Amino acid sequence: MTAALQVGDRAPDFDLPTDGGAPVSLAGLRGGKVALYFYPKDDTSGCTAEAVAFDGLLEEFAKANTKVLGVSPDSPASHGKFRRKHGLTLDLASDEAKAMLAAYGVWQEKSMYGRRYMGVERTTMLIDGEGRIARIWRKVKVPGHAAEVLDAARAI
Repeated sequence: MTAALQVGDRAPDFDLPTDGGAPVSLAGLRGGKVALYFYPKDDTSGCTAEAVAFDGLLEEFAKANTKVLGVSPDSPASHGKFRRKHGLTLDLASDEAKAMLAAYGVWQEKSMYGRRYMGVERTTMLIDGEGRIARIWRKVKVPGHAAEVLDAARAI
């Protein structure tokens, strides 16, 4: 297990497929800020609320020179269905191999009702234009979170 990423660390690069088929990479997003949010599963209540909240603020994120990217271990096809069902326009990247999720330290052992399993810890990382982590939100509670990330993006 790698040490948890900290504010100031260089964000690990990645190259992942999106539901549109085009790959997305951190290197390709350089120059602006990136709000990278990790979520457990497409089309579940919390993940849907989070995606809808970020999607609703995309124009404001753009004004703050910040690209929003959601990442989960779901397939590109699942992402496409999720986006169409909820009218989402934000980009969703697929990490079915979970290598990028592990590199960012969000693929973790979780437990629910006494059962232990591996899954995504809902986390958001704000990456500055130089590729360094400016802010980290771990164990995110969805209500108000997207607006909090937007405020942070405007401040850096």
